[in-house]
Amino acid sequence: MELELSFYQVASIVVAVLAFGTAFWLYKWVVKQPSSNQRIAEVGKLIQNGANTFLAKEYRALARFSAVAAILILLFLPSPIWKGDVLNNVVMALSYIFGTVFSALAGKVGISIATIANMKSAEAATKGIKPSFMSGYRGGAVMGMAVVGSSLLGVTLVLVITNDTSALLGFSFGASSLALFAKAGGGIFTKTADVSADLVGKVELGIPEDDPRNPAVIADNVGDNVGDVAGMGADLFDSNVASMAAALVMAVSLDKVYGGTINASMVFCYAAIGLLSSIIGVLTANMREGGSPTRALNMNTYITTAIYGILTAIATAVFNLKWPIWFASTIGLLVGTIIGIATDYFTDDSKKPVRMVAKACESGPAFTILSGTSYGFMSTIPSMVGIGLSALLSYVICDRYLGDGYGMFGIAMSAVGMLSIVGMIISNDAYGPIVDNARGLVEMGNLGDKALEITDSLDSAGNTVKAITKGFSVGAAGLTVIALLGAFISEVNLAAVDMGIVAAGESYLSGFDIMNPTVFFGLLVGAAIPPVFSAMLMLGVDRNAQRMVAEIHRQFNEIIGLKEGKPEAVPEYDKCIEIATNGALKELIPAGLFAIISTLVVGFVGGVEAVGGFITGNIVSGLIFALYMSNSGGLWDNTKKYIEAGNHGGKNSVAHKAGVVGDTVGDPFKDTAGPSINTQITVVTLVASIASTLFLAFSLF
Repeated sequence: MELELSFYQVASIVVAVLAFGTAFWLYKWVVKQPSSNQRIAEVGKLIQNGANTFLAKEYRALARFSAVAAILILLFLPSPIWKGDVLNNVVMALSYIFGTVFSALAGKVGISIATIANMKSAEAATKGIKPSFMSGYRGGAVMGMAVVGSSLLGVTLVLVITNDTSALLGFSFGASSLALFAKAGGGIFTKTADVSADLVGKVELGIPEDDPRNPAVIADNVGDNVGDVAGMGADLFDSNVASMAAALVMAVSLDKVYGGTINASMVFCYAAIGLLSSIIGVLTANMREGGSPTRALNMNTYITTAIYGILTAIATAVFNLKWPIWFASTIGLLVGTIIGIATDYFTDDSKKPVRMVAKACESGPAFTILSGTSYGFMSTIPSMVGIGLSALLSYVICDRYLGDGYGMFGIAMSAVGMLSIVGMIISNDAYGPIVDNARGLVEMGNLGDKALEITDSLDSAGNTVKAITKGFSVGAAGLTVIALLGAFISEVNLAAVDMGIVAAGESYLSGFDIMNPTVFFGLLVGAAIPPVFSAMLMLGVDRNAQRMVAEIHRQFNEIIGLKEGKPEAVPEYDKCIEIATNGALKELIPAGLFAIISTLVVGFVGGVEAVGGFITGNIVSGLIFALYMSNSGGLWDNTKKYIEAGNHGGKNSVAHKAGVVGDTVGDPFKDTAGPSINTQITVVTLVASIASTLFLAFSLF
């Protein structure tokens, strides 16, 4: 059986290397695309420099945070260094650092290709929609392949080198903590610039979205890269690592009980096949000239899903793996697709909700907010039911047909299944900000109305698909943290045996009784964390945007001829980039620290039972808020674009101004707070699992 496990580990490494090779080929293809427009090269360089400057400053700040965290882990986890095995603490600290480095690289790779692909996609728009689409899509696919390849390689190497599932949790915590701050920082930067540019440019002055007269326009395009590319890359890297780590923790535990290594083998097998399916899907992705970019992106996802289902079924039959686990994995993938379809319904401008909100815009911004908020809340039910059904069916199938302990493993494998095509998901998601930037470059480079119409169409498709991928990642995070809750119980029970609290073979925890006041205390506190966390991030955007609006007003007032667009009047773009950068770095740490410290306080006050309640409340509340904010934000964004396409009075109408206000509210919802919450619930659950021994040893109640 050992040979069988090493075979799957080798296969995982080979597929990861194949993904890196695919990423390199795609990168070279994008770079070779023609680009000769001098104005686009100049603006593209400004965006590239701004993004890299922000990332360098952000990573320096996060390196200091990570260094402090690594020292604390070395001293206290998995148990105080003076009480336990020193080597275990060293391994945990190194795994944490390894996770942060891999997560940071995911963001850097995304920025590197996105700031090239945006220029290529912009110039290709002069030739037609297909070449522009392919430049944007393949640019996004570079990131998809690199991120998922590195997550599979990282998890495999950590387990091969350490042979310790606790180290896997440390690796996952490193990825999650960096992703939390990267997503929060990038989200604050991008929405500071976006909100400020829209409020002054569109609402006050009535100038176009990416008008080069607007001092915030370069910062807005930089923000697309640091928030929607670098932050999102770190976020989905973290989700993929967390789902594999949760599954492997339980798989190794089951293998110890039942003998062999078949369960751990299945995790590697299915994860490797998922990446292989994404490679095939990315390389065969295409769209015909005159076709729908939204349809092309969705078809790529459905084809990849089908390839994964078929290949895993073949592998299950050929390698004599367990069919109930295959069913659990497939259920997760199908539910992920259903969540995507439900999200599409509430955010696509061809569907009823967006059109109803657009109609409400005619009556003013208050009705825009009321209707958008209502549809956003309604959009949570399909996804919440889907996540619940996926967990329930996976648990029942695996528990009934495989025996004790397999129910929670089934849920973990359902999360692995949902994230199995994450390479394709990231490719679709990164495409969005690339074509959004391309649209801005077309306008600033004066490439003509036809090119602008093409990039508008690509951008609208990017918004719809981005909303779908966010729903997908929130759903996967939900299943992953339910599985991590199982991993937390496993870690507590192992620690209880080691500490002599219970005898070997007995369980200290089997679940959580909400009538227990300690559990209920944790439940209430945990449920309150996501809304407070979201508020802290959005207040960060609010404060920062107010500073930037003041700076934009100053420039329009002081730079003579700027409003009129005179050639000699050049905006001071760097001032707005500086405001967004400094504000984001100032605001990104407190919200993340609040979530982590809250977990530790609840653990040391109420012990492991309170933490169990805390995690549960955090999961339920977090999923609802993440879905609501991502979907309502996407809905408002596409409502604005639907009106700009000439509906309900078109640009500069009453409805358009109300739509811009709705989009301004939705921006920090969908791109700052919403996508950061799923990382927050993962971080909280991992902190609880890693510190479970400390909570068991030291608590007030």
